[in-house]
Amino acid sequence: MASLLCLLLLLPAAAGFSTSPAAGRLVPYDLLYADGVRAYFARDWGRAAELLQRALHSYAGLRAARRACRAACRREAAFLGVPPAAGPWEAALFDRVLQRADCLQHCLGSRLGAAPSAHRASLVIQRDFERREPYNYLQVAFFQLKKLDQAVSAAHTFFVANPQHLQMREDMEKYRRMSGVKSDNFRDLEAAPHWEAYEAGVQHYNADEYLQAVDRLEESLREALSALEECRALCEGPLEDEEVEEDLQPGLYEAIAAHYIQVLKCRQQCVLEIATKPGWISATEDFIPSHLDLLQFAYDQVGNQALAAECAASYLLFYPTDEPVLEKMKQYRTELGEDTAVTARENIRRYVQRSLMEKKLIYYAVEHLGGTFNDPDLWTPDELIPENLKQKYREDQEKQKQETLHMGEREKRGSLPFEGVTVTMDSQQMNGTQRVVFDRVLTESECKDLLRLTKAARGTGDGYRARRSPHTPHERFEGLTVLKAVQLAQNGDVDWRDVKLLLQASEKSRKIIESYFTPGKKLHFSFTHLVCRTAVEEEQEGRLDLSHPVHADNCLLDPEGKECWKEPPAYVYRDYSGILYLNDDFRGGSLFFTEMDAVTVTAKVHPKCGRLVAFSSGKENPHGVRAVSQGRRCAIALWYTHSAEHAEQERVKAEELMEQRAAEQNKPDGEEYQGADHSSRSSPEPLVPNGRARPTRQMHKPASERTQHPKELRARDEF
Repeated sequence: MASLLCLLLLLPAAAGFSTSPAAGRLVPYDLLYADGVRAYFARDWGRAAELLQRALHSYAGLRAARRACRAACRREAAFLGVPPAAGPWEAALFDRVLQRADCLQHCLGSRLGAAPSAHRASLVIQRDFERREPYNYLQVAFFQLKKLDQAVSAAHTFFVANPQHLQMREDMEKYRRMSGVKSDNFRDLEAAPHWEAYEAGVQHYNADEYLQAVDRLEESLREALSALEECRALCEGPLEDEEVEEDLQPGLYEAIAAHYIQVLKCRQQCVLEIATKPGWISATEDFIPSHLDLLQFAYDQVGNQALAAECAASYLLFYPTDEPVLEKMKQYRTELGEDTAVTARENIRRYVQRSLMEKKLIYYAVEHLGGTFNDPDLWTPDELIPENLKQKYREDQEKQKQETLHMGEREKRGSLPFEGVTVTMDSQQMNGTQRVVFDRVLTESECKDLLRLTKAARGTGDGYRARRSPHTPHERFEGLTVLKAVQLAQNGDVDWRDVKLLLQASEKSRKIIESYFTPGKKLHFSFTHLVCRTAVEEEQEGRLDLSHPVHADNCLLDPEGKECWKEPPAYVYRDYSGILYLNDDFRGGSLFFTEMDAVTVTAKVHPKCGRLVAFSSGKENPHGVRAVSQGRRCAIALWYTHSAEHAEQERVKAEELMEQRAAEQNKPDGEEYQGADHSSRSSPEPLVPNGRARPTRQMHKPASERTQHPKELRARDEF
């Protein structure tokens, strides 16, 4: 995928109107962002700061307009009542649908001052704003402008949402040591009101300051429910689906159902969004019910049994069989008198009823139309879930609990061992356990160098001949071990530096996987294989097989019995597996995970340069590879073990040969092989936010002529 900067450079410049927009017109935030990034790379700090701030303002304005218009149009074109007896229900329903669409178009047009379609940004840029990336640029611009207070606020705002960003952590420490920086400069400019109130309320609660706790927890509950409604309103976006072949396009009702269920799933996930503090990996469990539980106890402590009973009744809407709360309700009724009506809060009752209605529709769709649903709530009634989905739901809930534990452990571990490497998908997002996808493990230049190694090795005709794949007759298979690569380099057939990079890249992957899954417990290489699969062009028509059938890496998969037998000839000593991709210029070849039946797909991973997918090697992770139908797919396949006696001996020999050569060469720069901690040999370039590509005119300048970014407070990439 092209870098973000390349994408931004392709956007039309907003300069013609970004400095003097027409009255009432909201300039699209992606255009302002593009201009801001251009100004940043031109080192025009004042203009960069102005445009980036305007981009943030435009982004917030767009979201506010969408929320307001959707709320207004819900009232104006509400789906109320029943269709007239004389008319068909379909006409009545779509009459309201069209009215609401018309209302939204007019409302957004008047608020934005332009067609709503002008404000649709790419997913890449949307993700940047969700991750607060503009603040990463802003802090550098403000620092260069010597506006320390604004630089600190921008840096803090970015760091709150990206606490594992190593460079920003260093920058924050530098700011704290600078004279003239005040403690109140460290403020989160995007702080969510409900989190501030919630944390203050919990602090008062834990200090037995119940009057203050009540005030702040009530404020937090109001703000959280408000944030939830705003999140739900923003779910009504375009259909997000993978590209579907033309002959498989859904019909009218299938398309409506798919889009509507997508919106409902998004709305259901909103509770996780508001319950996840910026920078945290996992959500606070039972966020809304926990407010009511804390409030009923706090009100009871301050002597307000009426409100305590109201909160308890509201809590029972989520957990109607909770015995301690039922006992408290009996106590409250006795104290208040049996004639006193105790009812749950109306807004909580509506919240629960609406959520249950949505869950019912989603589960119906999953049961009858297919798909999956990760229910975000622990309180979902068991009877709501269809019988054939109940076991899957229980497994998902258990996975979610385990994943929460894994996430908590990762929060304690801190950062990954290499800057710039980030987690793109974790186990929860991949609907499984012990699975993860990392990006930016290799640069584009490093991928090209390793691809060059595969081509050079292919030309030797020695140990790297293309042959029919052992898994399919429709592909040719090429494989190179690290020892064979070193031997080819000794013969002068391949470049020593490319072989060194192969060792470095695989060692870097090992350290990343070890730090993520087994910190403190050594992982040894079991096998390292540079592998390419090439489609046989004349044999793709009517192809139905896979590039690599579904299997597990340390046991023999039995899909019919839904078991995996950990016995020879399986490599039973393998504990973790990894695949480091080198390219994406081919068709097909995606990795997918399944249930034990080898049929039900739970996650897909699309290859691209520098992407590392890692997972435990057991029965919990059956996986396969889709057919490579065009082109050549290359990757470094990696397997690891905790067992030292099963360590890869060929690799040990290869590393010894590399060290011997380094000693013989006695390089003037003192460079010697030390695993993957070294970068590739590509020319050094200034590090910039988000790993963006540099302007073309700069990339071809000699190193002495390049404009260097300041050594202090450099913005760096997180993704």
